[in-house]
Amino acid sequence: MSLMHRRLLPVVAALGTATLLHGQAADQKPLAFEVATIKPAGADGPVAQGRWIRMESANRFVAHNHAVKTLVAAAYDLAPEAISGGPSWVDSDRWEILAKTPGDVRPTPDQQMSMLRQLLSDRFSLSFHRQTKEFAVFALSVAPGGARLKETTISPEATPQGPPLVAFVLSPSVVRLPAKYLSMSEFASLLQRSPLDRPVLDRTGLAGRYDFDLEFAPDESLWGGLLPRPENSDKPGLIRAMQEQLGLNLESTRGPVDTIVIDRIERPTPN
Repeated sequence: MSLMHRRLLPVVAALGTATLLHGQAADQKPLAFEVATIKPAGADGPVAQGRWIRMESANRFVAHNHAVKTLVAAAYDLAPEAISGGPSWVDSDRWEILAKTPGDVRPTPDQQMSMLRQLLSDRFSLSFHRQTKEFAVFALSVAPGGARLKETTISPEATPQGPPLVAFVLSPSVVRLPAKYLSMSEFASLLQRSPLDRPVLDRTGLAGRYDFDLEFAPDESLWGGLLPRPENSDKPGLIRAMQEQLGLNLESTRGPVDTIVIDRIERPTPN
C-alpha cells in the first residue's frame, strides 16, 4: 500500500446542493462571484490531496482539486457519471478555484452553486444540452426498522463559514463519514459524487437535518476500486453499515436520470 493510501484524507464535501435553483427569471441578473482565481491543481492524485467545495468564511468560496466533470456534477447536483461529452481533460485535469462572493452575508448553498454555474459558463465557456437516459441507480430509503438518525445540534449561523465540512475520510482499513447538519437529499448527493459510481435517488421521505457517524470497510465497488477490501476486516461494507448504523437502505434499481452532455468547453486561462 502506498504512502498516499495510508494517510487519512477528506475526499469530497457535501454542500447541500440537492435543492438547487437551476433557473432564474428572465429579468434577474445571474448570481456571480465578484472575483475568482482559477489555477491547475497539484501533481498528486485526487485522493492524495482530497477534494472538496466549501465556504471558508462568509465570502470566501473554495473548490479544491476538482475536475471539470466533478465541478459540473456539483453545480447541477448530478452524479459525475451523468456528465458526458467534451474532451478527455474534463475528467483528468484538476483545478483550484478561490472566489469572493458578493456582500457580507454568507450565500446559501443554492446561491453558491448558482455562482459556480455562472463561473463555468464565463471562464470555462461551458455549454451543454440535457438528455434523459436510463441508468442503473441506487435508491436511498428508510429500512423496515426505522431510521436511526439524530436531529442536528448544529446552528448554520454559528460561524461565518457555516456548518462544518462533510467529507469521507479514507484509510486502507476503514472509511468514516462524520456528518453534521446533513439532509437526506444532501446525503444522496454526497453518495453519488463519492464513493458510488451511479446516481442516488432520495426516497427516504425524511425532511430533517441530522448528525451521524458512519463507519465501513472499503471495497472494490467504491471509488473506482481505488481501495480494495482489507484482509481480516471486521467492518461491514457500505450497504450493511448504512442499515445497521443509520437504519437506511441503499438498493440497486434502474430509472430515468436527467443528464448533461457537454457541447463546448475550454480550458480557462490560469490567473
